Amino acid sequence: MGTTHTDLGIGRLAPGGRIPPHVRSFEQAIYLLAGEVAVQLEERAYLLRPGDFAFIPVGALRAFANRASEEARWLDVGSPVSLRLESGRRDTFFPTDAPDRTADASPPDLADPTLRLVGHYEGTDPDHLTKAVTSAARGRESAGMYAGLITYSGISVKMLVDQNRGAHLLTMFMVDYEVGGAAQNHEHPFEEGYFFLQGETDFELGGQIHHFRPGDTAWAGVGTTHACYNTEGGRVRWIETQAPVPPRQHSYRWPTDWERYEAEHCQGGDRHA
Repeated sequence: MGTTHTDLGIGRLAPGGRIPPHVRSFEQAIYLLAGEVAVQLEERAYLLRPGDFAFIPVGALRAFANRASEEARWLDVGSPVSLRLESGRRDTFFPTDAPDRTADASPPDLADPTLRLVGHYEGTDPDHLTKAVTSAARGRESAGMYAGLITYSGISVKMLVDQNRGAHLLTMFMVDYEVGGAAQNHEHPFEEGYFFLQGETDFELGGQIHHFRPGDTAWAGVGTTHACYNTEGGRVRWIETQAPVPPRQHSYRWPTDWERYEAEHCQGGDRHA
């Protein structure tokens, strides 16, 4: 599709299937969509189920195994892009002496403060702001950097993988749109990928309007304008990825902010040529 920084795909592992321990020369993040899969991350192994996600740093030992009776399926994003066959090089290596710990996998303890590479998130409830203040003030679940939400214009964003988890080349997060939620037409100095999970919506991409449903994917390259105005079809949810990691400043550009200068250019004829 022309991506420079992003590999976005679906991983599938049949019952009894396994991928032995290996290392890769790029960052990887996964989000479980269906089934369950045992994932080894260095010396620990976790049994991941739908809604669980994991970040795998460059060079980290990883392995996968499906001990269940149904297929496991996950969203998979990597950056930089995998080396192509014509390069004559490899980016995935299988050490012969690496231990396989997937047989010892157990569900992650999400309350463990040392759990950094694995998490769980299924989406934001419509009334999440109300729920945030209706429970007892003392003893309420922490809303720290991993639990907090970014909310604006009828949209909520929950970061899953970012620099707080050690990612330096990519991010992955979940987006929920209420009916009437809107992100105005904008662009970025990085690539974005989208995988739609719930609801239907019109999505403007590069000046063209597309209608997306669950299971659809999209990609916006550097400088590709995009917008979403969720005016019908109910709540919408998708997973979004970015690569490279957005800069601290100037990660957005709204074309409408610069239209006045375009108008001056047109009024002045060739004086800017």
